[in-house]
Amino acid sequence: MKRYFLLLGLAIITLSSCLKTEQQKPPVVVDPAVQAVTDDAAIKTYLAAHTDITATKDTSGIYYQIVTPGSGPNPSGGSTVTVNYTGKLLNDNPFDSKTSYQTSLSQVIPGWTIGVPFIKAGGRIILLIPSRYGYGPYPNGPIPANSVLIFTIDLISIN
Repeated sequence: MKRYFLLLGLAIITLSSCLKTEQQKPPVVVDPAVQAVTDDAAIKTYLAAHTDITATKDTSGIYYQIVTPGSGPNPSGGSTVTVNYTGKLLNDNPFDSKTSYQTSLSQVIPGWTIGVPFIKAGGRIILLIPSRYGYGPYPNGPIPANSVLIFTIDLISIN
C-alpha cells in the first residue's frame, strides 16, 4: 500500500512540473517618439470616422471634448473624485465601465490626471488618451500594449 502512495506521489510531482504557468507578457517597447506619432495618427483617424466627436488637442497630446462643463471648482491632480465612466479602445470595444467610482486623481492613469480637471462637478468629458498616458507598452487585462484609450467620464462630485 505504501508503494502505491509513493508511486502516486511521484506521478503527481512529475505531472505538476509539466504544467505551464501563465507568465506576464513582456512590454512591447517602441520608441516613444514613434509611438506618439502612431497614437496621434490613430486618434485623428478615429475622429475623422466619428464626426459626432469634436475634440480639442491639449498640449500634452490628449484629445478631449467637454460635453457638459459642470459647475463649481475644477478638481486638481490630487483631488478625490466620484465618477461614472466607460472606457473603450479605438475599435469601439469597451473594456471597463463603473458607476459611482471614487478615486484619487493621483492614483489613476496620467490621462485621467490631466483630463478630468478640465470639467467641474456635474460635467461630462470624452478623453482620447495616447498610450503614453494610459498603460504604455504594458498590456492590462483586455487592453493591449500601446493602446489609445477612450473614456467618457461623468464627474459626479469632488470629495
